[in-house]
Amino acid sequence: MDLREGGSNRYPPGSTTALFSNWPNVVIEAAQALPDVVFAGHSTGGMYLLSTPELAPHILGLALLDSAPDANWHPRFVAMAGAHPLSAVDRTRAVYEAERCDENLAAIAVAAADWNFTYAGLALGHELLACLPYNRAAVKWSDASFDHVYVAKWWPCSLPVLLLAGSADQIVWQGGWVQVRFKTVSVWTSIIPGGGHFLWIENPSAVDVAFNELTVRVKTIIRS
Repeated sequence: MDLREGGSNRYPPGSTTALFSNWPNVVIEAAQALPDVVFAGHSTGGMYLLSTPELAPHILGLALLDSAPDANWHPRFVAMAGAHPLSAVDRTRAVYEAERCDENLAAIAVAAADWNFTYAGLALGHELLACLPYNRAAVKWSDASFDHVYVAKWWPCSLPVLLLAGSADQIVWQGGWVQVRFKTVSVWTSIIPGGGHFLWIENPSAVDVAFNELTVRVKTIIRS
C-alpha cells in the first residue's frame, strides 16, 4: 500500500484523470478485481488501509508494518526528532522550503536515515531511501488532511492480522495497539529484533518468518 498520490506510476498509459483522484475507491476497486487479496501497509500506508472500511468484505488478511491505529504516534515522532536533531535534515528542509520540488523532498528523506535505521542497517537504508519515488503532493495532502486527525475506522474481527514492528523503530509509536479492541483472536504481533522503521532492512529473515505464518493462516481461510 503506497501513499495517496505516491509512487512513480502517476500517469499510466490510457489514463485520462489523475491516478488517485478517485481515492479511496481505487483501492476498493483493486481489492474487488483480484482474487484472494491480502494487503500489506507500511507506516502511513497501513493507516490508509485502516481508514477504508469498505475493504472488509474483499480481503483475506492484513499485514501492518510499523503502523498505528491513530494519530497519537505523530507528536511522539516530533518529540523524538526534537530530542535527536539531525543537522542534515535541517539543511535539506531549508532547501525544500525555498523550492518545493520532489528532488528536494527526497533529499530530506535521505538525510533522515539515522532516524529510520539502526547503525547495522544504515548503509542499505541510505540506498533504499535514495531510490524511492517521492511526491510532494502526497506529503502535502497527508499532512493537511490525514496525519494529525487519523483514527482507524474499522478492524477485522475474524481475518488474520499481522502486526509487525521493529524493536528499534523510532518513527511510529506502537503503544496504541494495547487497546482492547485490537486484541481479537486473529491478531498476532511480531516484534522484529534489531529492526528499525524499515524493519526488513535490518532483519529480513525474521520478517520472512512472520509473512510465512500469515500465508499459512490465509491459506486456512481459503481452504475452509
